[in-house]
Amino acid sequence: MARIILVEDEINIASFIERGLIEFGHEVCVAHDGAEAWELIRKDKFQLLILDIIMPGMNGLELCKLYRQNYGFQSPVIMLTALGTTEDIVNGLEAGADDYLVKPFSFQELEARIKALLRRSNGDELIGSLTCGDLTLNCVTRKARRGELEMELTVKEYRLLEYFMTHQGVMLSRSVLLKDVWDKNFDTNTNVVDVYVNYLRTKIDKLFDNKLIHTVVGMGYIMEAQ
Repeated sequence: MARIILVEDEINIASFIERGLIEFGHEVCVAHDGAEAWELIRKDKFQLLILDIIMPGMNGLELCKLYRQNYGFQSPVIMLTALGTTEDIVNGLEAGADDYLVKPFSFQELEARIKALLRRSNGDELIGSLTCGDLTLNCVTRKARRGELEMELTVKEYRLLEYFMTHQGVMLSRSVLLKDVWDKNFDTNTNVVDVYVNYLRTKIDKLFDNKLIHTVVGMGYIMEAQ
């Protein structure tokens, strides 16, 4: 079980979520705005952060960015919000969140997300580096390098690229990527996979003649050095 900070400005909602987390055996510290949460984070260590986005003062996106700037990827972050469009999802992930849950949600789903993220942060993932052609992904620093170009990756860009590189030569459908990279089934109408594939292509393929991420028309994507 984990020591978790929950940041939610609605007192009744915060109390409800706190009780659910405690029932699953977690130790929970609650803050009701970003500034209060930041003071707690600076004084204590949390294994996971759960942040509401819309809050007075410092909102969840700003708090997540501040945490990443100061503590890197020390602990995973889950965003909780009523906003569920592709743009909202991308904004949360670009701020440094590892996962995104749209209210209302079940505690079973939240607990599944928590377990998956804690497994990763505890080192149950790959370590070292991965390669595809002249592209190298450092799984410790979460940076990619191709030739002389080093690329910074957001949390979800890293997860997607890692997944591609561990499944080279395999056609990956959008639904598989949603399930295995995002750990959930979003609305099938979302284009969040295509958005992030384009982000990766801009970083790792745009300046190079030999493209590594290829579209399989009507099916999905495949990564291979041709």
